[in-house]
Amino acid sequence: SAHSPGGMAADAPGERPLPARALASSLPPGTASGGRQVPAPAGEVAGAGGHVPPEGPGAVPPRGGGDTSTPPHGHPVPAGTATAPGPSAHSRTGTAREAHDTTTPPHGHPVPAGADAPGGPGNREHGHAPPPWEGVRAPRRTTTAPLPEPTVPGPGQVGPPLPEQPQPHPGGPPGDRPGHRTDDGPDDGCAGADGTGCAHGGAGYTAALHAAWLGRAVGCLLGKPVEKLPLQGIRAIGRATGNWPLTTWFTARGLPADVARAHPFNRRSAPTSLAENIDGMPEDDDLDYPLLNLLLLQRHGQDFHTTDVARLWLDELPAGRTFTAERIAYRNLLSGVEPPLTARVHNPFREWIGAAIRADVHGWTHPGDPGAAAAQAHRDAVLSHTASGVHGAMFLAAVIASAAGGGHDVHRALAEGLRVVPPGSRLARAVRFGVGQARAETCFDTVVDRLHTAYGHYHWVHTVPNAALLAAALTHADGDFSGSICRAVSGGWDTDSNGATAGSIAGLLARRPDALPERWTAPLKNRLATSVAGFSGVGGVGFDTLARLTHREACRP
Repeated sequence: SAHSPGGMAADAPGERPLPARALASSLPPGTASGGRQVPAPAGEVAGAGGHVPPEGPGAVPPRGGGDTSTPPHGHPVPAGTATAPGPSAHSRTGTAREAHDTTTPPHGHPVPAGADAPGGPGNREHGHAPPPWEGVRAPRRTTTAPLPEPTVPGPGQVGPPLPEQPQPHPGGPPGDRPGHRTDDGPDDGCAGADGTGCAHGGAGYTAALHAAWLGRAVGCLLGKPVEKLPLQGIRAIGRATGNWPLTTWFTARGLPADVARAHPFNRRSAPTSLAENIDGMPEDDDLDYPLLNLLLLQRHGQDFHTTDVARLWLDELPAGRTFTAERIAYRNLLSGVEPPLTARVHNPFREWIGAAIRADVHGWTHPGDPGAAAAQAHRDAVLSHTASGVHGAMFLAAVIASAAGGGHDVHRALAEGLRVVPPGSRLARAVRFGVGQARAETCFDTVVDRLHTAYGHYHWVHTVPNAALLAAALTHADGDFSGSICRAVSGGWDTDSNGATAGSIAGLLARRPDALPERWTAPLKNRLATSVAGFSGVGGVGFDTLARLTHREACRP
């Protein structure tokens, strides 16, 4: 499932990545030697040329004229940068420039000094010194104090009131912190066979992770056959087969020929994702990246840094399984470019959804600790993404960490997620807009229509519209599993990725795999196909096994 119009990232004719030695001359204007960013002029920081979606039920923001390929502080892309393929390239998206640097991690997790330096000095193969970020790791286990209970907004309000930033919780063992479950139980993924020594709930948390892995797979599979279809096509198929509002798997049975011709299912996904042919969970990048991040934690622990992610990709991720921003970052690595410039050189896809689909494991391994989950997601995301691409990953990691903490309140989890991203960012405004529309309307089709009016000028794989839709789906369904994944998929755009993340969050809230309806889980047969090394044996890997392995990483000291 590729995150681009044609399934792959297209290179511009004649384009060639810059070698490492040429990077200094290709840095954006205003960049000092050593990679230090010079602050932008006052008039270039806060939203010039972009739009701010008005908040409140029924409000629709106007289209803007900005360019999403513009990096933070208004610096232009280096000359020769590729543009997104096709007529829907994301230069049309009307992006507002952010007042916050794209590489700024959540509050309390500063970027190491020099971490934004160009790649040349860190290239050991050419005899240079190690990059400045090596050996410097982000703080661990910064918990956040619990939020007040969310309140239903009044007229003109969107979402619950949110504090400026998370507050660190006073010391004490993890089991004594808010949001950490302490019930004991047997679990072979924990410190002891009986669950002793585990701060995250023993067998109870393994069961929740099992439900999350299953939920991610189910939601992804539900969205696969209609990925890349326009909204009207998804609705036409559902209505023609008696499955609208969406309540179960898509099917070609009974689909009129004229509808099938006008809105064909995704040709690569349909043979393994329609109701009549599902036989286990087929391979998909929405599941491959969580597997890679599980490998990342097994090899480097939760204190990994971005260069560890880069080396893991080169070692274990086949280049043909990368798409859009990840493919450009991969190519940059092979050309001698080092993080974080891998996300910026010749990368017009750097605000797309790829980093967000890598966020789940970061949240799963920090239950009840959204700040630490967001910091971990940030170190992963900056390899390939900037701006809203990074904010989306941080937001989702924090939402998932909050949901993993033991509660059942999706609204509280969304509020926790908003605490780790700049409140004035495009991502935060889109999430609040989605939540507000979901609270104001009983008909979800109306909510979706308003979201498409507000954000339809973005590319369908861009992080911003998909984050708004995901937040709206979870809010409107009140965290219910079936309602969440069906709403997320029925809203269009990146259907399999939105379905996957909705399923992960709603699965965690359900807390047990047997709490998920059997019509969703039985066809998967506890089997996930993948090409990721270590999980690619004959017959695939079981979701119960993945839950135990993930729990082990959550409990690692």
